Amino acid sequence: MSTRYPFTAVVGMDDLRLALLLNAVSPAVGGVLVRGEKGTAKSTAVRALAELLPAVPVVTGCRFSCDPGSPDPGCPDGPHGTGPGTERAARMVELPVGASEDRLVGSLDIEKALSEGVKAFEPGLLAAAHRGILYVDEVNLLSDHLIDHLLDAAAMGSSYVEREGVSVRHAARFLLVGTMNPEEGELRPQLLDRFGLTVEVAASREPEQRVEVVRRRLAFEDDPAAFAARWAGEETALRGRITAARALLPQVALGDAVLLQIAATCAAFEVDGMRADIVMARTATALAAWAGRTEVTSEDVRQAALLALPHRRRRSPFDAPGLDEDKLDETLEQFKGDPDEDPEPEGPGDGGPGDEGPGDGGPDDGGPGDGGPGGGVPPQADGPPVENAPAPEEATPDEAPAPAPAPQGAGSGERAAVAAAEPFRTKVLSVPGLGEGAAGRRSRARTEHGRTTGSVRPRGALTKLHLAATVQAAAPHQKTRGRTGPGLVVRRDDLRQATREGREGNLVLFAVDASGSMAARKRMSAVKGAVLSLLLDAYQRRDKVGLITFRGRDAELALPPTSSVDAAAARLEKLPTGGRTPLSAGLLKAHDVLRIERLRDPSRRPLLVVVTDGRATGGGADPVALAARAARLHAAEGTACVVVDCETGPVRLGLARELARELGGTAVTLDELRADSIAGLVRDVQGNPKTTARRAA
Repeated sequence: MSTRYPFTAVVGMDDLRLALLLNAVSPAVGGVLVRGEKGTAKSTAVRALAELLPAVPVVTGCRFSCDPGSPDPGCPDGPHGTGPGTERAARMVELPVGASEDRLVGSLDIEKALSEGVKAFEPGLLAAAHRGILYVDEVNLLSDHLIDHLLDAAAMGSSYVEREGVSVRHAARFLLVGTMNPEEGELRPQLLDRFGLTVEVAASREPEQRVEVVRRRLAFEDDPAAFAARWAGEETALRGRITAARALLPQVALGDAVLLQIAATCAAFEVDGMRADIVMARTATALAAWAGRTEVTSEDVRQAALLALPHRRRRSPFDAPGLDEDKLDETLEQFKGDPDEDPEPEGPGDGGPGDEGPGDGGPDDGGPGDGGPGGGVPPQADGPPVENAPAPEEATPDEAPAPAPAPQGAGSGERAAVAAAEPFRTKVLSVPGLGEGAAGRRSRARTEHGRTTGSVRPRGALTKLHLAATVQAAAPHQKTRGRTGPGLVVRRDDLRQATREGREGNLVLFAVDASGSMAARKRMSAVKGAVLSLLLDAYQRRDKVGLITFRGRDAELALPPTSSVDAAAARLEKLPTGGRTPLSAGLLKAHDVLRIERLRDPSRRPLLVVVTDGRATGGGADPVALAARAARLHAAEGTACVVVDCETGPVRLGLARELARELGGTAVTLDELRADSIAGLVRDVQGNPKTTARRAA
C-alpha cells in the first residue's frame, strides 16, 4: 500500500480538518461535502483521514463486514453467531465517477440464477464501504442512476439488489465524503441534503503559508516514508485524541436551551425538513466531546450551524453559498435561554441552582470549556475554533439594483448592464428524435434506466436482461437441447438485453443579442430574466450550458460550455448592451462552438437558443443575407434551434420568426416561453394535429 500524506501535515484548511475530525468522532454526523477550487488538497485531506480511524471489529470471513457483537441477521454470508471476530483497519472505498451500477451495488450471475436458481452474488462498493468511508471525488459529476442508489443506501442503511425476481439485501452504513469543484456544476438537492456537513475551501493568499505548502509537498514526494515518519508522533497523538473524544461522546449533555437554539436557527434560515436540526445537534455534541467537555455551549451551536446549514438553506442555484453570520448571532442571542433552566455541570465552585458566576458554560463566559485552568480539556492542536468562513453574500440577479442606462463613449450607443427581471418556470424546450447522451431530464434518449421499449442481442457483457424475450428465444429449442424435465435450458445465444428509453441532458448554447435595439424600451431586463429562467431550467435538467453574446461588430464566447449554470448567470448579469446587431457573427460563432463540442462529446446533442428581435444591422455589407446564410449552416447540420422572439410593441416585423424558419427551428415569444402562459397554451393547442382535425370536421 502506498504511503499517504499525513493528516497533521496539511497546512491551514481549518474548516475542512475540523469537519472531517468531527465525523471521525461521531460518524452519525453524516459525512462531509467539500466544495472548492481545483488544487486545494481536498482529496489529500480526505484520504489522510482513513489512517486516523480506529480499527473495526468484523466477523471472520464475512464479505459484508458484520459486527461480531451484533451481526446482521439478514447478511448474505450469514447467519453469524456472536463471537470475538477479528479486527481490520478502517476502509476508505473510492467510487469512481465512471463506475457502473453493478460495480456500485454488486452483481448477480444471471446465467447461474436462471439455470440453478442460486443467488450467486458478488458484493460491490457499497458492501465494501460498510462501517467505513465511501469517498466520491467530483461527486457532482456522478451519474443520476448512481446517485439514486447512494440516496437509497444512505436513507435505509441497506442496499437492495434486484435482478429479474432474484433479490439480495445487505447492510450499507458508511460515512459519505465527497469533493467537488462548483465550476463544474452543482449537486442534486436530494444528495446534497444527505451530507451532514459542508465546507468551502480555497487556496491561501498568504505567501508564507503557500511556501510551507510547497515545501511539505516536495518533501513528501521526494521520500514519502521519511516524511510520514517525521509526522508519526503528531498522527499518534491525534489518533489518541479521536479515541478519547469517542469515549467521552456518550456523556455529553444536550440541554433544552441548546436544543431551542438549534431549532430556532434552523427555522430562521428556512431549512427544509428536520434533518438539519438532527445534524446540528449531533455536530454540536461532537464539538463538545472534541474539546473535552460534557456540556454543549452556544459556541458549539454556532460552529455547528456554520458547518451544517449552508447547503441546506433555501436559495436559488445562482445565490452565493454560506450563512449570514449577523443573522445567526442575532438568533442565538435571542434564544440563548435562561441559564437557570439548565442543570449546573459538576465542577469546582458552588454549583448551586442559582449560581450565575463564571464557569457556568453560558455563551457570555468568554469561550467554551473555561471551567478553570487545566480543567482536563485537551489543547486544540489544530488551531483556534474554526468558523466556516463563508463567502460574503452577493446580490442575486433579481436583487441587484438596475443602473440607469448611460452612454459609455461618444457615438458608441453602449449602455451599462441592467438587472434581470424575476425568473419564471419555462416551458420545456427539447431536442427532437431519440438520443444516446448523458442521463438527464430534457430530451428522449436510449438510457440504462427508464421504461423498457424492446430487446436486442447483447453486445459484449450483458447488463439488463429482458427475461420475457430471453425465454421466448430459448423456448423453441428445448426439444433439440434434450430437455426432459421441468425447467428451461438457456444458452448464451438466447440471452436478450432490454432496451430502455429515458431522458438525456443536452448542451444548451445560448446566443444572446446585446445590441442597441435589444436595449430599447427597457427590454433587456425582461430578456435577461428569460435567459436566467432558461438557465435555471437547464440546471434542473442536468444540461451543459454555454453563452455567446453579439453586439457592435463581433460575437464573443462569454462562457465556454460547462455544467456550471451559476457561472453563466454571473456573465449574463454583467452583460452590457449597445451598438449594432452582428447577427451573422453570433450564428457563426455558435456554429464553431458546436462543431468543437461535437468532437469532444459526440453523444451529447445540442440545443441552440437564439435570443434576439431578429434585426440584423451589422457584420457586413448585406447583414440580412449573411445572417440567413449562417442560419442555413445550422439547418444543414440538423441542429435543434429555438428562437426567443424579443420584439415588442404594436408594430412587429416578424424578423425573429423568419430567422427561425431559416434555422429550421421554432420561435417563441417571451410570453409564450412561460410554462403557465395562456398565449403559449393556445398556440400549442392550435398547433396540435388532433385539435386541428377536430376543428376542420
